[in-house]
Order: sequence, then structure tokens, then C-alpha cells
Amino acid sequence: MPFRGFADVWTPLVPARDVRNKPVRVALAGEALVLFRDGQGRPGALIDRCPHRGVALSLGRVAADGCLECPFHGWRFDVTGANRGVPLNPEARLETLGAQALPTREVGGLIWVYTRPGAVEPPEPAIPPALVDPDLARTVVRRDWACHWTRAMENMLDGQHLPFVHRRTIGRSLRRRMRPDSRMDVSWEDTGFGGRILAALDGRDGGSLLEFYRPNIMVLHIPIPRRRLRLHALVVPAETGRTRLMVVAVRDFARSPLLEPLFAWMNGRIVDEDQAVVESSGPEECPPAAEERSVATDRATLQFRRYYYGVLRGSGA
Repeated sequence: MPFRGFADVWTPLVPARDVRNKPVRVALAGEALVLFRDGQGRPGALIDRCPHRGVALSLGRVAADGCLECPFHGWRFDVTGANRGVPLNPEARLETLGAQALPTREVGGLIWVYTRPGAVEPPEPAIPPALVDPDLARTVVRRDWACHWTRAMENMLDGQHLPFVHRRTIGRSLRRRMRPDSRMDVSWEDTGFGGRILAALDGRDGGSLLEFYRPNIMVLHIPIPRRRLRLHALVVPAETGRTRLMVVAVRDFARSPLLEPLFAWMNGRIVDEDQAVVESSGPEECPPAAEERSVATDRATLQFRRYYYGVLRGSGA
């Protein structure tokens, strides 16, 4: 069964603009997928193996009718995985010769897939509202980290690292407020989509808010008077030991496209501050809580580990 440890969930996969009229090979949880669009522009995701002889479909082409054509024998598949033609075999039973397809959505400028091939009626994905708000400008930064995705995910839910790892950027103000005897109180509230995290330093709530959207999205609400600014960290398991990280910043100000390079640089700088620390974490996969020393401020990351080990890790077995 594909997607062991990451089955039966919706995940953002790549920016929608990456998928055009040519097949695109993408790794997800150790499984190779091929993405393409049909003649109406609808996206599809197939396991990147032809059911005939196991050839990578991503080496093929998208025909004029929007079907993906296998490069080996020309078998043709639509975005649902249905076989639409087997050359030289007019009597082939096409209904038995389909490819493995994943339910696919294009929402908020991203391609989303449900990690259960052939699922007929999967639940709809829980998507942070700011990602789909048409009135907000957005900037996407992409990175590839050499780490297990769980280490990257829990890093995104860990607010107490900000004054150390990000002391010159988003953690600067928090660091200035810290004293040698300061105390941070972290609370976790269960929600229908995952969890909501608040942190107070010495009894003072700074106004920021973290949200966890199962299985792999963090949303940081940055407090700016009369403005909306959200940072979304989309943490996608790719190949073994590799994580594809997409950070989508959305805002209701400075919406000129001319400012995109500036926002991309600023957000990229913040993301890059985390990389070396996260990649150095050992063991590679985040362990059960009892196998590391934890303290009260680790509440959010411990909640994620309970979800990972209680729900995700055994999925798809």
C-alpha cells in the first residue's frame, strides 16, 4: 500500500502554476506521482507507473485530448486514471486497465491530493481561510530540506525557538522582552481541523496565534493593527529523508506584484534560518515523547507527536 505513514489525508502538493500541459513528476511520502492537466485544464494525479509494464508515465506526453500517453506502448489515461485507449488492441477491456489515480483539487493556488488511490468520496480538505481569500496577495517560497517531515512540522509549531533561531528576524521583539527569569505559558485548544496554540510571555499575550491544520500545515497569525498577515508553512514529505517546504504568505497590504521579490526574500530569509537546526535533529524521525526530554513549553509539539504516532504513522500499513 502506498503512502505508509501518510495515508487517508489531504495534502497540498505543489503550487498550481507548476502543473501545465506537460507531465510533472513529484515525490510524495516516498511514492512517485505524475501530475498533468486535461483539455479543460483540470488537474490530475496518478501513481507514476503504467499498469501495463510499470514504466514511468511522467516520461510520456499529454495528448491533444488531454490524456496522458505512456511512452512505452501508448496507453492513454485521463485525469481520473481511466484508460482511454490501448493501441493495436481494439478489443482490450479498457475498464480493467486503468492507472491508479488520487483524488485531486486545485484550491488556493495549490494542487491538493488525497493519499488513498481510488478513493471515491473522500472528505473535503480542511483549508485555512486566508489561503482561499481572493482579496489577499500571496507570496510562495519553496525549499527542499534534508530531514524527515515530522521534524520540520514540529519546528513550525514550536514558538519558543523564535528568540534564538530567529533572533534577528521574527524573534527579535520576543528576545528583547525576555528576562533571565521569564516564563512562557503555552496552551493548546483542540479544533475540528487540528489545534490552536497561544503563548504568553510573563503573563502577556503578544497577540500572535499559531494554528495546526492536520496533517501538515501551520498558520501563523502575525499581529499588525488593522492589517491581515498570515504565514502558512506547508510541510510535505517527499522522498525518504527529504521534505518539500512551501511557505505561503498572504496579506491585505502592499499588494503590488512589484513587491513580490522583496516579500520572497524576507520570507526566504526566515525559512533559511531554520534549515541547519532542523536538519541536524536526531534521530531523523521525531520519536515518541518519552524518548526525549521535554518541558512545559513543548506542549504543541507533543500534541503533534500524539497525532502522528496515534493516527498517521500506522496508516497505509
